Amino acid sequence: MAGIYEMAKELGGALARTDEYQALRRAGQAVDEDRESVELRNRLREMEGQLEAAFRSGQQPSEELAQEFEAAAQELQTRPVFQQFIVAQTNFEKVMHKVNQTVAQGIQEGAASRIIISS
Repeated sequence: MAGIYEMAKELGGALARTDEYQALRRAGQAVDEDRESVELRNRLREMEGQLEAAFRSGQQPSEELAQEFEAAAQELQTRPVFQQFIVAQTNFEKVMHKVNQTVAQGIQEGAASRIIISS
């Protein structure tokens, strides 16, 4: 069984070296270094907390809070640095989807095999 975990670790290392992961990492750092994006994200987190508290107490959040949240979310989403992050994230998710499909295919083929490998 240890061999499987070692292969998983190797796969993780290989994924970390892909262009898509490196682009995602750079894009994430760029968002973290963009002062306005950080302020918007912090404001959004604060408002999320207020919205959650209202819902937990069985109350509707104020219309003003809901509108302010929507405006801040839209503003963040229109920032070029954040858009680059979303593109990089989407590209890496495509790689992960293909990896997961390949693993699933390997499982199916392994289940159909008559050879049993001891753990």
